[in-house]
Amino acid sequence: MITAYGVNGEAVAISAATPPGVLPDATVWVDLLRPSKEEDALIEGFLGIEIPTREDLKDIEPSSRLYTTDNAVFMTASLVSKADTDQPEIADVAFVLAGNMLITVRYAEPRSFELFTAAMHRIPGGCATGGILVARLFETIVDRTAEILETAVARVDSLSLQVFGSQNLQKRRPPHYLEARLMDVAAHHRLVAKTRDSLASLSRALTFLNTVSAVQEHRETKELCRTISLDIQSLSEHASFISGNITFLLDASLGLINVEQNAIIKIFSIASVVFLPPTLVASLYGMNFDFMPELHWTFGYPVALGAMVMSAIIPFYFFRWKGWL
Repeated sequence: MITAYGVNGEAVAISAATPPGVLPDATVWVDLLRPSKEEDALIEGFLGIEIPTREDLKDIEPSSRLYTTDNAVFMTASLVSKADTDQPEIADVAFVLAGNMLITVRYAEPRSFELFTAAMHRIPGGCATGGILVARLFETIVDRTAEILETAVARVDSLSLQVFGSQNLQKRRPPHYLEARLMDVAAHHRLVAKTRDSLASLSRALTFLNTVSAVQEHRETKELCRTISLDIQSLSEHASFISGNITFLLDASLGLINVEQNAIIKIFSIASVVFLPPTLVASLYGMNFDFMPELHWTFGYPVALGAMVMSAIIPFYFFRWKGWL
């Protein structure tokens, strides 16, 4: 799918049947979403540049993600996609500056693109060049990343209340409650980890963008890129802080699980100690020897039962007195 955007966000869909070399007037952005080989060839015919393929986007070599040619600047950044689902992903997106035009190639749908296209017409003065447009697009991506982190903070706070909560809530917990919360902790950690990876990728791409002449020669774009760089730095620090909180929550959850398991083991240990003396008495008088003094004693049976009961009661109250129960 190919969509061409004008200075003020006017969108025009382009199909593979469009005559080669023809683009709508005042086009500053061409967005390729899951393009086919025919659509790649069409845009290459329009602009005379090579469009990165899906395999090219997956390449992690810096020289393959950030480079320039005679007539274009190529940048590949990793963005968080499906952040509102249980399975967030990292989507690699190519940003190509060819003259005064921006070309993006993506095989996912990060929400930041939807937000940018919806608000593009509200940008003062519009986006007259590809340099301004890519800077504004990066700004929206960073804003969306900040929103993802804010959501993660709220979810982690809610999860913290679920893990700790009040004493009454802890007593009413169903079995395996904390084990289920560990899965939630892992999901939040996965989202924050992917966000940190995305911020690192955006930081490298923006540093490279600052060296592009189209940015250096435009004061407003250069200042905007500097502001975005500061935002990325602060968000990276914030993501590290959130990651630390999640690690603490994970350790605390494991600690509480150990406490509960130790309490169960303690009950079994006390029960075994309480019933050990009665077992000893029963074993003693269960031996089949002919010459046992109490064997033919009239009160031997009730005395043995009483000794068994007392030997169980005395350790029980001793443990309660010590506060072990």
